[in-house]
Amino acid sequence: MDHIQKASKLFYDGYNCAQAVAVAFCDVTGLDEKTTARMISSFGGGMGRLREVCGAVSGMLFVLGCLYGYDSPEDDAAKKQTYTQVQELANKFREQNGSIVCREILKNPPSDPNPFPRTEAYYASRPCVRMVATAAKLMDEFIAEHPINN
Repeated sequence: MDHIQKASKLFYDGYNCAQAVAVAFCDVTGLDEKTTARMISSFGGGMGRLREVCGAVSGMLFVLGCLYGYDSPEDDAAKKQTYTQVQELANKFREQNGSIVCREILKNPPSDPNPFPRTEAYYASRPCVRMVATAAKLMDEFIAEHPINN
């Protein structure tokens, strides 16, 4: 199963948008699925359903940081490279979806901490699985264009 299919399946299985993308890439990040799901769980629904940055984008950028991020606070060149990569991926997502902000993508739903029941009607009315697939696809393309040098 490729990352796009896996991320989509994870979302349909009940993981939030951020978890679905991040967990789909555990084969590449080397992190275990349970730890990854916990670490990224707060970012679903645009950060705890605050409807801020789309969780699929957050999941994608989590993977980016795991694979290409910096770890030295003094390394300004690495910081610049990371932030440039973040902006590149975010801009590509925005170009394809019109925004990276959950509330804009979902057309202004209320911020509400209560998760919706995952029904066929829910999936039919939400573009979230498409956002998850887009984020996974963009991350796959980025990895293909930027071989990992660990």
